[in-house]
Amino acid sequence: MRKSIGYVSQTGGAFSAAKAGEEVTDHGMLYGLSRKVAEERGRQLFEQLELNGLWERMPRNMSGGQKRRLDVVMGLVHEPNLVFLDEPTTGLDPQARANLWQHIADLRARRGATVLLTTHYLDEADELSDRIVIIDKGRIVASDTADNLKDQVAGDLVDLEMADQALLATAAQRLASITEAGTEVDVAGSHVRARVRKAGRAVPGLLRDLEAAGITLASIEVHRPTLDDVFLTLTGRSLRDADTAGQPETEGAPA
Repeated sequence: MRKSIGYVSQTGGAFSAAKAGEEVTDHGMLYGLSRKVAEERGRQLFEQLELNGLWERMPRNMSGGQKRRLDVVMGLVHEPNLVFLDEPTTGLDPQARANLWQHIADLRARRGATVLLTTHYLDEADELSDRIVIIDKGRIVASDTADNLKDQVAGDLVDLEMADQALLATAAQRLASITEAGTEVDVAGSHVRARVRKAGRAVPGLLRDLEAAGITLASIEVHRPTLDDVFLTLTGRSLRDADTAGQPETEGAPA
């Protein structure tokens, strides 16, 4: 069972004062590989994860993105069927984060591995996962695909920016006419907002209705629900609120 599992911890497992290649080789040997096979697989992974030329470098002299990819190499050198990645992109810059996303997706596409990824970045879970499990205060509050979870939110957010604030009330009435019963229409400043199911179908008719009523818009935006909206709907608070309150929160996202 242990030989079938790869684990990449949030803090990393490479010794900072050792050479990267030696760490990978030693890690493979701990899983029963010969030194020759462990080194061959390690060098192949270095090439695949864009770590060329870093075999002799110490982790303490690597960038954050390079160290995270080294951690992934160490977790994959024995070719596991099940990979656990604990906050793999924490602290990475956007470019390194996007690069690691691609490599995580390739674990399944190219290696056929099952990946269980824990992350607080909900856009990351949305991008990488086939199925998402949201855990709040140690309790599973949702488990489904990203699309099905988003469908639990009451529709797309339609945001109308008014050119003439004197017509805010009329615009709010028109927007309310395409929402489900009981849906709240928010009026703030020059904006009128509400959740509308399948807004892509309803908005063209709304625009014709507004034009017929002589209402001119400065702009209109339609926002699809995000997993942040799902988390807020299910828990009544955002991840930022949870951090402020000192509450533990984890979103497990099996890819």
